[in-house]
Amino acid sequence: MRVTSFPIPAIVAIPAHDEEERIGAALAALAMQRDAAGAPLPAGSFSVLVLANNCRDATVAVARAFADVAPFPLHIVDCQLPPAEAHAGGARRAAMDRAADLLAAEDAQDGIIVTTDADSHAQPTFMAATLAAFVPGVDAVAGYIEAHAGEYLALGAGFLRRGRLEDRYLARVAELYALLDPRRHDPWPNHRVHSGAALAVRLSAYRAIGGLPMRPLGEDSALAEALEDAGRHIRHSLEAVVTTSCRFDSRAPGGAGDTMRARHEDLDAPCDGDLEPADRLFRRARARGLLRRLHAAGRLGDDLGWRRRLGLSRDAAAALAASDLPFSRLWRRVEAEGTALALGTPLRPSDLPREIDAVERLLARLDGLRSRRSTGPIDIQALAETRPGAIAVPMPR
Repeated sequence: MRVTSFPIPAIVAIPAHDEEERIGAALAALAMQRDAAGAPLPAGSFSVLVLANNCRDATVAVARAFADVAPFPLHIVDCQLPPAEAHAGGARRAAMDRAADLLAAEDAQDGIIVTTDADSHAQPTFMAATLAAFVPGVDAVAGYIEAHAGEYLALGAGFLRRGRLEDRYLARVAELYALLDPRRHDPWPNHRVHSGAALAVRLSAYRAIGGLPMRPLGEDSALAEALEDAGRHIRHSLEAVVTTSCRFDSRAPGGAGDTMRARHEDLDAPCDGDLEPADRLFRRARARGLLRRLHAAGRLGDDLGWRRRLGLSRDAAAALAASDLPFSRLWRRVEAEGTALALGTPLRPSDLPREIDAVERLLARLDGLRSRRSTGPIDIQALAETRPGAIAVPMPR
């Protein structure tokens, strides 16, 4: 991260609904942004837009008062979204669309729209790290989310233990995918989360996909999916960090706040559904890496032997091989139609110590295989010969 000034315009879009208690801190964190060497960013390095939607409190007044000291242009939009759009996804889309209009007015087609939340604090080098991640070929950057330390610890020792286990396993899962399904634009270390608290996208890419998908919840993941379906590249940066609140009374019913409350009430409640046992994760990541390489080389139809490991019929595999689907859509079809990739019962926190140990042993063996073969990616074709029911890696002869 060496960028100390931004050669292209950037604007931070913040949707805010009844956030008078938190919007000031969010803006203050952006005002204190620094470069990689620790120097404050020059005034006006980026702009900020606050979309105060359907507010019944002093959110707008607090934001306007902050404009007097802000070292960046601060645009405040006070609006009433219609009922069908007055949700988390609708508010973020409205904020990002207005930010896009401001960039377009400057004819900045490669300008960057950054979005975060009103209850989140950008870490001091968040903007510098985000903009630095936009190397050639990258169309979007997903930052890393950390919990507010004080609020997190206040939830108790049991909740802290659960969170630490989940975070450790998530990090190991990301490493496993980086080894078995590497992508040049998103090298390790990285992560696998798309959160609206830390997302950035080029204006040209945002407009090309028609903007943020209109979803009440999960609009951030939907944006990532739409970008990948359009052949756009996302970098998952561990350096662009945002700290977000741990409040249960979030502004999006059914969202992160409700999930946290449920897990706080039952410390062994199931984890996210895509957290699988280590052996199943290995099979899924291995299969995705193999198919990605075959797809990129136009060789999916050369030999349909790969279908057996995925539980696909010959006709289904042949149809997929003959399609012109982008890889992201093809893989979703494979997961939906392949019986071998059906998600099982979600893991619980009590399962995680065993699975963490298993995946760490697996990673050690994979690393050994890579170091013996070369310094490049693991030979996915060789791994394809591994029996699907075992966490084993074929060692070189």
